[in-house]
Amino acid sequence: MRALLVVNPSATTTSARTRDVLAHALASDLKLEVATTEYRGHARDLARAAVESGNTELVVALGGDGTVNEVVNGLLHAGPAPEQLPRLAVVPGGSTNVFARALGLPNDVVEATGALLDALREGRERTVGLGLAAGTPGTEDEGVPERWFTFCAGFGFDAGVVGRVEQQRERGKRSTHSLYVRQVARQFFGEHHRRQGTITLERPGEEPLRNLVMSIICNTAPWTYLGNRPVYALPDASFDTALDVLGFTKLSTLTAGRHGTQLLMSTPERGPHGKHAVSLHDQDSFTLQSQAPLPFQMDGDHLGLRTSVTFTGVRRALRVIV
Repeated sequence: MRALLVVNPSATTTSARTRDVLAHALASDLKLEVATTEYRGHARDLARAAVESGNTELVVALGGDGTVNEVVNGLLHAGPAPEQLPRLAVVPGGSTNVFARALGLPNDVVEATGALLDALREGRERTVGLGLAAGTPGTEDEGVPERWFTFCAGFGFDAGVVGRVEQQRERGKRSTHSLYVRQVARQFFGEHHRRQGTITLERPGEEPLRNLVMSIICNTAPWTYLGNRPVYALPDASFDTALDVLGFTKLSTLTAGRHGTQLLMSTPERGPHGKHAVSLHDQDSFTLQSQAPLPFQMDGDHLGLRTSVTFTGVRRALRVIV
């Protein structure tokens, strides 16, 4: 099998020696080409070129969720066609690795490599659904390019936290769970949580849901991890269905504390709930619009401010080695 290994040299939990050992192990079973990313978006360009070459059967992403997202967007540049596109494989190298762990892969590079080789020898794969976000026609965001996401997107508070984390990383801070916790506190005690809800969720044939303070969109569960603890914002979300949405109509100190506790105590059976929490399951298409520009993120990548985003849940979008 001809394969491309896309390596992010800045991956949080891997070293140059580990990456060399991984490449050697994969090359023993595959006709392997190794490419190292050199700029933001390079993994997307490499994956797109692999598709257009027509002779690559597998693309392996070594890195965190951001690297995986770029590879997925390169593979799906011309849209989903699972039987014609190269398969995707993931070796987790980031600080959280939500997509890989949601697939049931080990969170250790060496163990994940062994699991990948076993899956290839045994022919194990699955076809997963993905999320697609685009600018909404008739709005100032109409021309924003479409972008795929693998496990989550956020509009409002959580995207603001992601933006703060990225700012800290640009200043040389390591991406750790404690860094995220600190930025959650700073985001909350900033001005965002004092605003009245500005988000409206619109669905075809349904009454709009108004005055949401923030919204989380999930393509799978868990939503994220705190160390080894999975956090379930939307426990019913699945790679086999369309998208799930969680919105909050209030984020005062009291309600934020309650929902934060619910998230920390969440299980595969129950996530945040209560009169200020709104959840929707298996949504094929919907639009989030805000009266004021809000932060927006996908797969942990901050994408700036938006006033409107249209989401589509695409079933059976891509084949993944598991």
